[in-house]
Amino acid sequence: MFTGIIQGQGEVRSLRKTGAECRICLRPLFSLPDIVDGESVAVNGVCLSVEEHASDTFTAYASSETLSRTTLGNLQTGHMVNLERALALGDRLGGHLVSGHVDCLATVKEVRQVGQSLRCRLAFPAEFGVEVISKGSVSLDGISLTVNDCGPDFLEVNIIPDTQRRTTMLHWRSGVAVNMETDLIGKYVRNLLGPWAASANGKNASPTSATSAGLNMEFLLRQGFL
Repeated sequence: MFTGIIQGQGEVRSLRKTGAECRICLRPLFSLPDIVDGESVAVNGVCLSVEEHASDTFTAYASSETLSRTTLGNLQTGHMVNLERALALGDRLGGHLVSGHVDCLATVKEVRQVGQSLRCRLAFPAEFGVEVISKGSVSLDGISLTVNDCGPDFLEVNIIPDTQRRTTMLHWRSGVAVNMETDLIGKYVRNLLGPWAASANGKNASPTSATSAGLNMEFLLRQGFL
């Protein structure tokens, strides 16, 4: 589990590809003390396990599934990535709960200056639109961000100067793909309420499902959600 508060950037030192899989050697450009084999590190928002480490580098394995669903498959030697170690119990939760399991790729459509901040507009597959809400949280390349505006297939976020300095987002340009993870709690709520929402719409109705009045506060209270 992560928070989306990027600790610093890392440089891709080497890539060892075996078929559709890859081992990625990274050199953190900040202090990363006491790293141990087996611990989790988010690399551009993707949760990877440290296989082995040296004094100034560590290597993580990326499976074919990971490479096919994220931007890690496009990494090249010399590329910079966002890094965050896993959250320890008792740590401050400065961002929001981030699992490191990427939902989809978002594409940068526009980056514009607004004062000292950068306002970024990104498009994403519409199937994930229900999990993105205005003033909610989203993780983009591992960065915890607040959604300023959104629609069925787009969102806008504001990048403050400190985030610009600490992360790779200054490399974002129109057409760049980034890893996107929607809000963890929102996904579970959507999955939990899905069957009842379907019943409210007349699909697979059962004696205990929502009545013809639809999914409402009374129904949620009766079913124990409130």
